[in-house]
Amino acid sequence: MPQWLCNQLMKAYFKKDRRQIKMLNECWFFYRNSGDSRDFVQRDV
Repeated sequence: MPQWLCNQLMKAYFKKDRRQIKMLNECWFFYRNSGDSRDFVQRDV
């Protein structure tokens, strides 16, 4: 996950901004499933 997106998600969770959390979550899944994510190195353990 890009650092900027992680920071935005943490901010949204801290503020309990459900609309922002949902929008960022949708952005993450779109990014992950798009062809642009082929350079992405997944760090899931």
